[in-house]
Amino acid sequence: MDIQKYIKVEKVLGGQLEDSVVRKGVMINKDVIAPGKMRRKIFNQRIILLDWPLQYKKGENQTNAELLKEEDWGVLLQLEEEYIERLCVQILKFKPDVVITEKGLSDLACHYFSKAGVSGMRRLRKTHNNRIAKACGAVIVNRPDELQQSDVGTGGGIFEVKKIGDEFFAVIVDCKEPKACTVLLRGPSKDLLNEVERNLQDAMSVARNILKNPKLGPGGGATQLTVSATLKQKSSSVEGIEKWPYEAAAIAFEAIPRIVAQNCGVNVIRTMTALQGKHAEVEKSWIGIDGNTGVITDVKEKKIGGYLFGLLLLLSFISFAISIFTFVG
Repeated sequence: MDIQKYIKVEKVLGGQLEDSVVRKGVMINKDVIAPGKMRRKIFNQRIILLDWPLQYKKGENQTNAELLKEEDWGVLLQLEEEYIERLCVQILKFKPDVVITEKGLSDLACHYFSKAGVSGMRRLRKTHNNRIAKACGAVIVNRPDELQQSDVGTGGGIFEVKKIGDEFFAVIVDCKEPKACTVLLRGPSKDLLNEVERNLQDAMSVARNILKNPKLGPGGGATQLTVSATLKQKSSSVEGIEKWPYEAAAIAFEAIPRIVAQNCGVNVIRTMTALQGKHAEVEKSWIGIDGNTGVITDVKEKKIGGYLFGLLLLLSFISFAISIFTFVG
């Protein structure tokens, strides 16, 4: 459930917020190398992913070549062309439709691919290549001579290059069993897109946490008020300065329902007083605030829930702090 790695949020300026969609696959801000020669829409494509340059490998350090004859320059170029041709032949024998590499791709390799009807893309990020592998079931290969039939990705549905806004995007969607997806956000301004992205990241984090630890409690500030009322009741049975931590923690827990009331635009003092009065009664732990209307309601009937992991962690820290304070006192 690595939402940072396998859920990509792509923000494209223009359009309306209602135009935002979730793509069951991968969307990359890239075009094919030769748009006029390579196909831009392929169904049920076979994809090969590489982490190897499809161009003549340069020397790591400064390299000097001494040519004694005029024909030696032609021989040197011929060796380079034969090297590129061998790489392309090793790839094309697996009959791919799309070849994607993280490194460079020379013009000669582009010629061989376009002649064989293969679309090519180059200089992708490692994260993009990993998400494509998760979406279509391909395996990233480091050397073309190590390619196997099982490394070819066949899980992709449609490969298409679209113009969205002012830029071209390569889209691999309708995958059979995608393990990665892309969220396309549209909006009239950058500020709106950034705000929507922040809220979306929060929502995805909550959904991930619930899937990992499926425990929910009363929402709308009901859980916090119940804990606050219990701590106040506990403090009344403690004498001296030892009651101060309980009272301080009880006041701190009231911050969440107070913020909910402020966001709803209701009278905070009256709402908090009414909530505290209801939670002082027995079996009123489901009374909270409806975040849409600001009305005090039974959150169980409204199906308003809250994630408990953070609250349980906070309670453990508070109990630990109270025990330390009591011990020191």
